[in-house]
Amino acid sequence: MVWFFPRIAMARVAWLRVFVYAVVILDVLVFTAFPIGHGGVPHDLYQPLPFREILYLPQPSPTYVQVLRIVIIASALVAMSGRAPRLAGFVCAAGMLDWLSNAFSYSKINHDHFALIVALCVLPLVGHALFGDKSKSEEAGWALRVIQVAVISTYFLAAVAKVLDAGWGWASSAVLVWAMSRRGTFLSDWLVGVPWLTYVMQWVVFIAELLSPVMLWLRGRVLYLSVAFWIGFHAVTYLLLSIHFVPTAVCLLAFLPLERLSRRRKVPRTS
Repeated sequence: MVWFFPRIAMARVAWLRVFVYAVVILDVLVFTAFPIGHGGVPHDLYQPLPFREILYLPQPSPTYVQVLRIVIIASALVAMSGRAPRLAGFVCAAGMLDWLSNAFSYSKINHDHFALIVALCVLPLVGHALFGDKSKSEEAGWALRVIQVAVISTYFLAAVAKVLDAGWGWASSAVLVWAMSRRGTFLSDWLVGVPWLTYVMQWVVFIAELLSPVMLWLRGRVLYLSVAFWIGFHAVTYLLLSIHFVPTAVCLLAFLPLERLSRRRKVPRTS
């Protein structure tokens, strides 16, 4: 299985942790901060996910959610620093599972956090990873591949859901125009009047989602272009619909050689 789980430089894990845990902090403070308000929501509106029922997690109180956010931020900072990566990492993963399951027990479940949760669960398993460590590890390769599969699943299963819910004609529908009319920005106003362009955009995204598993076998510039395509897709989605996918986008970095960000050590000259 070496062909599917290649040995990866430990430095890539160290860098990926910085970006992932930074997004975690940003997420609980900005992107998914609404669990703070859930502490005072009437009990009748609380419909716990099966995950919370299985683990007997209580309905969050105002004190509960405030303390939980502090725990998540503190553990993310510790894990980001490289200290106690397993303990801090698992505490952060458990905290985010509690936080997000609370967030989604009052409304729809957003699939943009799937890859992030997977990353939080597998990154602690690698253990200590230094920014300058170029040695390759099977554990690092396994963890990064699992994160990559989670990212790909987000895209591919989105295409499957479109087919199951709307059929193969989804890409030829007016779903993008409908979405822009509901929550579009000033940049999308002109696009509404060009329906053929919205169809092209929908078909491109739909085909890209169906073909996304191919990324697992791509290498070099072609792979980097694929990552750039998806980051560009998320950027356009935000500009047109104000919908961000930062938790998914940060996990796309698992496809990139982040170890190159490490400064090369200078070798002292010998006389």
